[in-house]
Amino acid sequence: MSTQSTAEKAELLRSLHIPGDPLIVTNVWDSITARIVAGVPGVKALATASHSISEAHGVEDGEGLDVDEALAAAQLVIRSVDLPVSVDFEKAYAKDAAGTLDNVWRLIEAGAAGLNIEDSLGQAKAPLYEIDTQVSKIAAARAAGDRAGVPIVINARVDGLAADPSTFDDSVTRANAYLDAGADVAFVLGLSTEDLVKRALDEIHGKVSVISGPSSVPLARLAELGVSRVSFGPGILGLTLSHLRDAAEQLTARGDYPAELGFSF
Repeated sequence: MSTQSTAEKAELLRSLHIPGDPLIVTNVWDSITARIVAGVPGVKALATASHSISEAHGVEDGEGLDVDEALAAAQLVIRSVDLPVSVDFEKAYAKDAAGTLDNVWRLIEAGAAGLNIEDSLGQAKAPLYEIDTQVSKIAAARAAGDRAGVPIVINARVDGLAADPSTFDDSVTRANAYLDAGADVAFVLGLSTEDLVKRALDEIHGKVSVISGPSSVPLARLAELGVSRVSFGPGILGLTLSHLRDAAEQLTARGDYPAELGFSF
């Protein structure tokens, strides 16, 4: 994939983050899920989910894959579709700015138009990187894009609130610092109520993305409030596996053939 086409896809991906008209990304994890979602009318970009990719590879989330394996999984999705792809790149598979720059450079070479980078140290949402360290990593990711001539879209994940509801102020401080360091969007986990979404939008001086599920603020309301991006993380894998489990149960019981058994791909 040429740098020019990757740059164009990055520009397109950035343009789709509109407060009040959010980008909705149904997360994918391999070639077939990417192609199915990309073929849905109205879908304009894709995003991977690291948890789903890890499960598909039989390893734990939280950089259970090494960086080479993660890049290969990303490239498989990217080369399967023509749409911009944002890659859930976990912690950039690096503990410092230098390693982040190198790995994000490789991700751009693989054709990624965007990436998530998270600020927690382990599989849980706490503890977190020191804010100065995380700021330097985000700045390094931006530097990698600048050097490659690709305005890669950085969706900077803020994990603290999801682990501890009392850390709202710290999460806002981190979100703003990440935006100042070159992130395009602050991806704040833990915005579980309309009031929290409103507060985040009021106090964060840039675009905000959220993760949603059945108990989250409704999608239409998130749009009205001014969110710029909504994703579902491993929830889409859960949705898929739930349908698979139910079909297996129905077939094993010699029940009716599920209509979806005739789905053509």
